[in-house]
Amino acid sequence: MDLRKAKYFILFLLLLSEPLKASDEPTIDLYVDNLFKITEVMVTDVASPPAAARFYAYSTLAAHLAFEIVGGSDDKSKLFSKSSLSVDYSYELNNGIDPHFASVYAMLLVGKKIMPSGYLLDEVIHNLEKEYFKNKKLRKKGLAESKRLGQYAADQILLFAAKDKYAQLSTHTRYTPKKGEGHWYPTPPAYMAAVEPEWRTIQTFFIDDLQGYKPLPPANFSLEENSSFQKQLMEVYQVTSALTDEQKLIANFWDCNPFMVQYSGHMAIGIKKISPGGHWIGITGIAAQKATLSWSETLFIHALVSMGLHDAFISCWEEKYDSDRIRPESAINKYVDKSWKPLLQTPPFPEYTSGHSVISSASAVILTDYFGENFDFLDTSEVYFGLPERYFNSFQEAAEEAAISRLYGGIHFRDAIEEGVIQGKSIGEYILSLIKNAS
Repeated sequence: MDLRKAKYFILFLLLLSEPLKASDEPTIDLYVDNLFKITEVMVTDVASPPAAARFYAYSTLAAHLAFEIVGGSDDKSKLFSKSSLSVDYSYELNNGIDPHFASVYAMLLVGKKIMPSGYLLDEVIHNLEKEYFKNKKLRKKGLAESKRLGQYAADQILLFAAKDKYAQLSTHTRYTPKKGEGHWYPTPPAYMAAVEPEWRTIQTFFIDDLQGYKPLPPANFSLEENSSFQKQLMEVYQVTSALTDEQKLIANFWDCNPFMVQYSGHMAIGIKKISPGGHWIGITGIAAQKATLSWSETLFIHALVSMGLHDAFISCWEEKYDSDRIRPESAINKYVDKSWKPLLQTPPFPEYTSGHSVISSASAVILTDYFGENFDFLDTSEVYFGLPERYFNSFQEAAEEAAISRLYGGIHFRDAIEEGVIQGKSIGEYILSLIKNAS
């Protein structure tokens, strides 16, 4: 081999041994598409809204951590230094690592481990490896090193997940609906038991004291003429009895009820739907793609929104089982019109506050701070589930529509919606204050 050929051969070997540079960065579709694979497993598992937020948070955090360790993050340690997470960065990096592969690999590993049907991600992981190896994005050694880093990041996150008290949920005393008027009890058609009554015990990421985010108490149960509760009860009845086509579309677009059941004769059929948090994760991906964020930015904002969803659900669920308020369907059927049915199927847990209002407002606060107040987008999150796309001028506009959709759907009273919005905004603003003060 002559000197010139030898020089280029050596250069070729060096390129193979080095991590990818910024110019080699893949499109963020790789991340968004693989995160949706995790969403699909949640839909298969009928993950409850709070549980889905937990799964998103840990999965996206693993991706972010892997990229931090390799030195690719622009927001190093913000999510870890200001949250309850504790991670070990003492990892020996070797040549040949592809940080993008490692981050997606870590995300999928965590999803596989923490979701009941996580094994369904085995094929996704296999296809990821096959695609990188087949297209010569990674050689054998580089693939092994990248997988090792991804496994390390996943293990770090899973250590925390194992201690967040999720595993202890099944050890709590079985929840029994309270007796007396005005309290929640199971609703048709499936009359399901209350979902996640002890979710308040799960470890938060940012909120130290849940009491600091308690909403005002709901209106006292009273059927007296012109009492706050009676007026709200009649508002739901009257609004849902004269819905416009647009209001029906809005209600269905934001339904996101993973517990929907239909009956055909004696057969119960579960209708698979995305969770409320999954809808906002979809919006986050849409915004990241439209803004052409870098890989690092995409990982960061997905993890931050996911962590916000997680904490917002814990705060909301604590209030739900503290106030334990009756659903409109139960109250209207008992006191107003026994034949009335809401447009949407009532979810199986107490009414106050509205989960959609809380988590949508928290997410909108975080996303608005990151992308700007007038960031318009076409929301295609529900197309996969058979609903049309919908255009919004801002995240705030989307959050407001998500909140009021629960009135149109006949499943929430107005104070649950309005106080839920205040609750969610407060949580989102607090999280941002911590992140902005990160060292």
